[in-house]
Amino acid sequence: MANAQEIFERDDKYFAHAGRIPYYPLIIDHAHGATLTDISGKEYIDLLSSASSQNVGHTPEKVVKAIQEQTNKMIHYTPAYMYHEPLANLAEKICGLSPGNYRKRVIFGLTGSDACDGIIKFARAYTGRPHIISFTNAYHGSTFGSISLSAISLNMRRKIGPLLPDVHHIPYPDSYRGMYGSTKPNTVEEYLAPLNEMFEKYLPPEEVACIVVETLQGDGGLLEPVEGYFEALEKLCKKHGILIAVDDIQQGMGRTGKWSSIEHFNFEPDLVAYGKSLAGGMPMSAIVGREEILESLSSPAHLFTMGANPVSCAAALATLEMLEEENLVEKSATKGKYAKVYMKKWEEKYDFVGNVRGLGLSIGIDIVKDKKTKERDNQAALKICNRCYERGLVIIAVAGNVLRFQPPLVITDEQLDYALKVLTETMQELEDGKLDDYQVEGQGW
Repeated sequence: MANAQEIFERDDKYFAHAGRIPYYPLIIDHAHGATLTDISGKEYIDLLSSASSQNVGHTPEKVVKAIQEQTNKMIHYTPAYMYHEPLANLAEKICGLSPGNYRKRVIFGLTGSDACDGIIKFARAYTGRPHIISFTNAYHGSTFGSISLSAISLNMRRKIGPLLPDVHHIPYPDSYRGMYGSTKPNTVEEYLAPLNEMFEKYLPPEEVACIVVETLQGDGGLLEPVEGYFEALEKLCKKHGILIAVDDIQQGMGRTGKWSSIEHFNFEPDLVAYGKSLAGGMPMSAIVGREEILESLSSPAHLFTMGANPVSCAAALATLEMLEEENLVEKSATKGKYAKVYMKKWEEKYDFVGNVRGLGLSIGIDIVKDKKTKERDNQAALKICNRCYERGLVIIAVAGNVLRFQPPLVITDEQLDYALKVLTETMQELEDGKLDDYQVEGQGW
């Protein structure tokens, strides 16, 4: 086996830098449950879940068996022309699980990015309207449509324009920081004001097809919305015949303590995008929505040669069965509540912990320079990440300064307690100045 330095050198020589956000130099050799093992044999507790794509944990027996059995039968034949049973089974299953009191259909892809692209297609086709609205700080993916929806990083947009036309952004209803540099969250009415002004002055609401939302804004900093915002947004959309679509790619599949994060709120979207953990780590995405919307396009408007391949379908079915049979959604809620109560003590103890927020095992720890100004402390957050890595925890910072706590839902109580202990000790080390010499330039978003 090659040593770490050889792997780094080959990676640096051949792999394009646009394909990775650098943190610390972890080379993973194998993984099981919530445990990662590097090429030297050192073990780590995974608090990232491969960007929330491993909700049922790494190499779970049920999913591995489903993959092996399907690969022995057939790896792939494109559903673009032919049929296979795993697709039909999965389509029925996910339509039954997805929220919404209406007749549903589903269409599959390869990644959450193409699902967000598909939402644009179907929304425009069904309504006959051109405009799409999403939110600042949103991350929806890396294809042209999903980048156009996103508004989180200039590096995603530099040098590649023009992006899709008629895509607009409004402020996310952040319950911690307010709009335009405010240190206090705004009211529902204030957060809706920019949208209402658009409708009154330059964007005819009857020409808007869809508003695309993340219930919790993931890479934007695990942000929670102010109470009542989505309900008020739905009322406004219904008034103007505008569709609502939810990107549940990161927050779905039990991550927030519900099967879908939408279940925490009292509104009903017309379209929902899933991905990441849907197939236990295999490439797959899905758009579930009202039948009349999903039937507004004819083939081949949204098909992929490798989409809904039988191996990924089999893995997805096994993943959904695991979530149900092992009560992982309920465990996410219980363990998430336990972790959040524990972490809330950090707000009281440390001046640099501005806010702990989230639902289920989707928690953000906002690291700040000052609690009153809520100024972000990116350097401190990255120092915590690097020290945790040294001590056997894998955690990263998003939005510059927010620790992203999203372990696999199968994390054991012992692993969770140990992770919280190490995080607490690391916070104390930062408080005591023991992490002052850590060099973190060039890391993170």
